[in-house]
Amino acid sequence: VIPCIGLNGKCNKRDTVSYSGRHLLKSYISTALKREEEVVHVLGFEACEKEFRDGLDRTNAQRLHFHNAYSDPLGWTGNSAFTVHQFTLEDVSTLIKQTPQAKAVTLVIDSLSWILRHHDPAAVCQRLQALKKGGAVRTVIVLVHTDMHQRGTVGSIRHLATSVVTVAPGTRGLGAVAKTTRRTKSGKLMQDEETFSINEDLSVTIHSKLSHPGHTHVNTDETEVDPTANLTFNLRLSDTERQAKEKLALPFVFSKEKKSALLQPGPGSGRILYEPDANDDYDQEDPDDDLDI
Repeated sequence: VIPCIGLNGKCNKRDTVSYSGRHLLKSYISTALKREEEVVHVLGFEACEKEFRDGLDRTNAQRLHFHNAYSDPLGWTGNSAFTVHQFTLEDVSTLIKQTPQAKAVTLVIDSLSWILRHHDPAAVCQRLQALKKGGAVRTVIVLVHTDMHQRGTVGSIRHLATSVVTVAPGTRGLGAVAKTTRRTKSGKLMQDEETFSINEDLSVTIHSKLSHPGHTHVNTDETEVDPTANLTFNLRLSDTERQAKEKLALPFVFSKEKKSALLQPGPGSGRILYEPDANDDYDQEDPDDDLDI
């Protein structure tokens, strides 16, 4: 699960009411802070700074910049460091540029559900894409509570991300289950499923891998409907019908026998003979001399 943060793109963490993904989110942040060239910016809507920093390595704390949107997310008091209405390309870029420049900047949004409830989902997707393309950040990690949004909204965020991690409680109390879907540069989808647990130092322990990664066609949240299921006629051919179709001679396809018969002159075949007379003004060097060009 941890290599997801190293991708050059966006990582979308999805959780539900049955299991919170914040612990795994903090594990990603801890891994990023262990890289000396990495600087992490957090837009915190759902936890205060003290709670968010709890458990993180203090030696790397100076490279974690927490922008408090928890105390006043809607800006009612006018004293908030960041509000949900400030989620624009200009405001987020300004926050990042206020800190010393680093080789790699990771933007963490905890959680994107706050923003999706107060902004048009299409505009949110455009701003996330613009942040990545603009070069201000290298990696964007967002936490999304899928129970709070419609399938179409979750699907749009999922399609935008290069990696999606869906977490759920494990069976028989054995940790949790993470289903990871990664999109390669060639466009193929890699799917993996693992059971894991978060240690006190926020490291991840993988207990078992439920499926081996491979090229798979990942189904979306919506069930795929067969458009030919309720038709009054049959669009499929049986084996007997298919064999009869293959033996059928099409009218515009000539066999070798028919081609040779047409090319062989038979009895009574006609020919056109033309003999120019004296009135024909025909120039061998310029056949089009009689045309008004």
